[in-house]
Amino acid sequence: MTVSFPSGIIKVFTSNPSPAVLCFRVKNTSKLEQILPNAQLVYSDQSQSDSSTKDFWMNMQAITVYLKKLSEQNPSASYYNVDVLKYQVSSNGIQSTPLNLATYWKCNASTTDVRVDYKYNPESMTVPSMLSNVQVVVPVDGGVTNMQSLPPAKWNADQMKAYWKISSISEKSENGGSGSLRAKFELSEGPSKPATLAVQFISEGSTLSGADVELVGTGYRLSLLKKRFATGRYMADC
Repeated sequence: MTVSFPSGIIKVFTSNPSPAVLCFRVKNTSKLEQILPNAQLVYSDQSQSDSSTKDFWMNMQAITVYLKKLSEQNPSASYYNVDVLKYQVSSNGIQSTPLNLATYWKCNASTTDVRVDYKYNPESMTVPSMLSNVQVVVPVDGGVTNMQSLPPAKWNADQMKAYWKISSISEKSENGGSGSLRAKFELSEGPSKPATLAVQFISEGSTLSGADVELVGTGYRLSLLKKRFATGRYMADC
């Protein structure tokens, strides 16, 4: 979770010896296994009994010093981003993944056939949102000399990987966001060994955690709240 401070607030903080304490509340925390606030800047109330919410407040002296440092490093910026906490989401297996994958390999001495089935999973998100900039990367060894693929993929000979790019996947996509990627590779040094494939995508407007945030108290306002998630290590084996 990141808070963006407008550059003008630094002058407000530095000219006021006791600025109002900035407090915020994280709601709908039932799916969160642990929450780790930025220990240098944020305090939390460990005694809260309500398991669905958790309150935090800023160390105003520390945040003022930190923002001044950021402004000195980049004085022309109109706002400064501050990481205030990280959290880990509890997993419910394949039901928690926004894009379910299954891979199939058929490896012969001279050819390798690969199929990747994918299925959009709206139930993993609090609000179903589109997955965009989807890229599927499949490594294939065995000395690939030629590739035929549907839909068309790109072969990178230096990295020995096939790349599929899909602009977006959602419930409004063909077949409700389900599809298959297929490729046939001709080999000079086969057979290939089935490998782990990697997937990348981003999604704007929703979260996998269901967590939400609001400010508590007066003195500040939240002008915009953005939600997004993106892949880190997102892989599939056959």
